[in-house]
Amino acid sequence: MNLYTQKDSNIRKTWLLFTMFFLVVIGFGYALSYIYNDPGILVIAVMFSIIMSFTSYWFSDKIVLKMSKAAPATHENNKELYHIVENLSITAGIPMPKIYIVDEQSPNAFATGRNPEHAVVAVTTGLLKKLDRSELEGVLAHELSHIGNYDMLISTMVVVLVGFISIASDIFTRSMLWGGGRRRDSRGGGNGVIILVGIVLMILAPIAAMLIKLAISRKREFLADASGALLTRYPDGLANALIKISSDTTPLSVVNNTTAHLWLDDPFKKNQKGNWFHGLFQTHPPVNERVAALRGMKV
Repeated sequence: MNLYTQKDSNIRKTWLLFTMFFLVVIGFGYALSYIYNDPGILVIAVMFSIIMSFTSYWFSDKIVLKMSKAAPATHENNKELYHIVENLSITAGIPMPKIYIVDEQSPNAFATGRNPEHAVVAVTTGLLKKLDRSELEGVLAHELSHIGNYDMLISTMVVVLVGFISIASDIFTRSMLWGGGRRRDSRGGGNGVIILVGIVLMILAPIAAMLIKLAISRKREFLADASGALLTRYPDGLANALIKISSDTTPLSVVNNTTAHLWLDDPFKKNQKGNWFHGLFQTHPPVNERVAALRGMKV
C-alpha cells in the first residue's frame, strides 16, 4: 500500500507554483519597466526569478537548519531516536532522512529538504524529554509523511512566492511615492489605469498570498497527521503527543514567520481559540480538531 498518495499531486503543484512565480516576477518587472521606461528592469526581474527558484529548491533545507540552529544528531547519543526514524523509514519505503537536534526546551519538530533523498528531520531536546516512545513515534511518522508526500517542496515554493509578492508590493509602493509620478506624466492618461490596478494589487495581493499560504499549511498538517497514523497504526500516539506539545506554553526562540509553518505545532504558542476569521490567519489547525480527527480514524 502506498501511504503517500499526495506525492504526484504535490510535484505537479510545485511546477505550477514555479510557473506562477516566474509569471508574477515577469509581470512585476514589466510594470516597473513600463512606469520607468526602462526595459532593463524586466531583464533583471527574470534573472532574479531564476536565481530565487534555484536557491529555494537546492538550499532551502540548509537555510532552515541554519535559522533553527539545528545540529546533527549522533547515533551514540540518540540511539532510540535513530532507531525509531530508521524503522519508520523502512516501513514507509523512503530513504532514512538525516536527523538533527534543536537545543530548545519547547517540544516540537519539523521536516525539510527538496526530496526524500535529501530530507532532514529535526526535533527539539524538549520533545525528546517530554514524550514517551509511542508519542515520539507518532510525531516522527507525521514528519516522515511530510517527506513522503513532498510537502516540503510545495511549502518552500509557497514561501518564496508569498515573500516575493510582499517585497514586490513594497517596492511598487515606494516607486509610486518616490519617483513614479515623473514618469507617468509623460506617458498619457492610459497609464492611469495601470497605476490604479497596481495600487489595488499592491494592497490585496500580499494579503491574498498570505491567506493561501496559511490554508495550504493547515491542509498539509491534517494530511500528514492521517498518513502518520496509518504508518504507525496507532493514531493515539500522535494525538497524545499533540496534547502534550500544545499544553506546553514555552515558545521557541529560534523561529520566525518564515519557518513557523514547518513545525509540527504552532511554535509561537498563540491562542488557537477563536472564530472562523481568526482561523484564517493560523499556520496550524486547532489541536482539538487534529486530535478529534486522529481519534476518529479506523486503522
